[in-house]
Amino acid sequence: MAKKTVASLQTKSKRLSKAIKMVKSPKTGAYTFVESVMDPSLVDNWLSK
Repeated sequence: MAKKTVASLQTKSKRLSKAIKMVKSPKTGAYTFVESVMDPSLVDNWLSK
């Protein structure tokens, strides 16, 4: 499962988005959240990994 945040972060000349996805640990089966700040065009590619 993956969730894309609606809010975007804006710096001087670049527009950035913060993406959060849930990753299941193969050892314990517990879920952890992985966060990353990136260009909006790269979010879908990052979430599909």
